[in-house]
Amino acid sequence: MKALITGGAGFIGSHLTEELIGRGAEVIVVDDESTGSFENLASIRDEPNLTYIPTSIHDSGLLRELLADADEIYHLAASVGVALIADQPIRTIENNIYPTQLLLDELTRQNRQDQRPRRIFLASSSEVYGRNPKPQWHEDDDLLFGSTSRPRWSYGVTKAVDEFLGLAYWNTHQLPIVIGRFFNVVGPRQTGAYGMVLPRFVDAALTGQPLLVHDDGQQERCFAHVHDIIAAVVSLMHTPKAYGNVFNIGSDVPISMLELARRVIASAATNAQFKFQSYTEAYGVDFEDVRRRVPDLSRLKSTIEFVPQYNLDQVIDELVDHRRRQLRKTI
Repeated sequence: MKALITGGAGFIGSHLTEELIGRGAEVIVVDDESTGSFENLASIRDEPNLTYIPTSIHDSGLLRELLADADEIYHLAASVGVALIADQPIRTIENNIYPTQLLLDELTRQNRQDQRPRRIFLASSSEVYGRNPKPQWHEDDDLLFGSTSRPRWSYGVTKAVDEFLGLAYWNTHQLPIVIGRFFNVVGPRQTGAYGMVLPRFVDAALTGQPLLVHDDGQQERCFAHVHDIIAAVVSLMHTPKAYGNVFNIGSDVPISMLELARRVIASAATNAQFKFQSYTEAYGVDFEDVRRRVPDLSRLKSTIEFVPQYNLDQVIDELVDHRRRQLRKTI
């Protein structure tokens, strides 16, 4: 089996690459390293079944060549992270829509041409729900975005467009596609450089810096270990009844950001403190946030066997240990 992973050197992509290589697949990774890094693939960099191409999938000629040999495609390449989205809205819009359409169009053409139904996983995000006020979000709920004057919503809108495209290709051309909305995936190798909260907290706790808690810290999120997420993604891709459907993928156990900061400090066993910071200080005057983000996982659990292996305390402890070892190597 041959798999093509776009964004395969990123946080989630690198773990997916490791998993598929471990299953004996031949894997081609395409990544422009804008937010990923080949170093994320260090554990498998010498594997003969890994081909790494450090470029963008904006190249239609290259994409045509790669798809010809692939049996399945995992499209993870995107602009990610609150900070990056707030700072570079044009890049977010371009990177999240154009390559997806290019990929779906070429994949459909090749499937029709050689009658080989290659399947594709399209990575989406909980951001597509916008600021829907429901306490728990189901895949069929309305999407509710803020004003176009708020760049923060551009990411969710572009991922929603990706979903519309993917479902249109399923309905019109029967392209086998699975769409997954990720909810706060965390684990080793995730960086806090683009606003990801848990690695930011861990870095601060271990380096004697204050943990910056935005607003009043009562925002609620759910955190899932990347290994649990990858297991769900691979399972969905090999479950035909999942095709043509959208799935929430993550944890459904919420925690406030203030409580998360406290747990990180306790796990790190340091004298770190937390400090409140306004959204304006962090991201500028145009930023808006969502108070609660909790997925309904009933569709996922009725389609595959989804039993997470990690709880949040285990996730935090693992990240603290992982980051502590990294810091020791730099001393």
